[in-house]
Amino acid sequence: MKTELTEDIIDSANRKLFNWGELRRYKELFYFFTWRDIKIKYKQTSLGFLWAVLQPLLMMTIFTLFFGTALQIPSHNLPYPVYVFSGLLIWNIFASGLTNAANSMVNNATIIKKIYFPRLIIPVSSILVAIFDFLMAFILFIGILLFYQQPVSWVALVCWPLAILLSMVATLGPGCWLAALNVKYRDFRYVIPFLVQVLFFMTPIIYPVYLLKHPVLQYIIVASPMYAVVELFRFPLTQVIPNPTFLLISLCSGVFLLLIGIIYFRRTEDFFADFA
Repeated sequence: MKTELTEDIIDSANRKLFNWGELRRYKELFYFFTWRDIKIKYKQTSLGFLWAVLQPLLMMTIFTLFFGTALQIPSHNLPYPVYVFSGLLIWNIFASGLTNAANSMVNNATIIKKIYFPRLIIPVSSILVAIFDFLMAFILFIGILLFYQQPVSWVALVCWPLAILLSMVATLGPGCWLAALNVKYRDFRYVIPFLVQVLFFMTPIIYPVYLLKHPVLQYIIVASPMYAVVELFRFPLTQVIPNPTFLLISLCSGVFLLLIGIIYFRRTEDFFADFA
């Protein structure tokens, strides 16, 4: 009896945009890469996980002194520290996740060259590290809400998890795109911090969008994929319904960047081992 030998060919051209079955088979790697990156990030640090809390706390203090106290920036009738910290809290998912994801393929070059697994797992795991930091800082956020006796609507049970999910969507597309570019063009590692800073000031974290009187500037600001996320996260606190058109523009921007980033990542991932 002859036994026929079969050969499996791994070819990105024949893969789906999201191969859920393949990702499910390798689901343990999400935990492995995420927990490994968390341990590396806080290894040999004296304060450990407290760094995830101190960063937004210090930024909140600085912005409160200069923008809330000195410039009297309006804040939807919220105490300005609550207004700023709520924005910084959800923004840090994007900022940290984008930075981690953009450098993830280069940082994991050794593993990429040795074995096959869905490469998409690496940038996704990098974003999950940012979610862990968010949860650490969220504990402090609850304390700030109690300190200022800030009421929170019950819709937070829906809005906050949805905002976290949308922040991951907003981060994954640009993160995958930059990760693929960074493998081939190492100059992007120097562009990423500057890009994150520019996007920070182009997203209404420390100021409300209505503060900008010119309509063109408002449309530029709301084109940020994080605009809808920030407004949705703050809604249980402010009870101010955002402009539906602005929200739609921001959500469409996030979906568009997600598709563009994933498509470019999938089309170029076969060459990662050569360039990494």
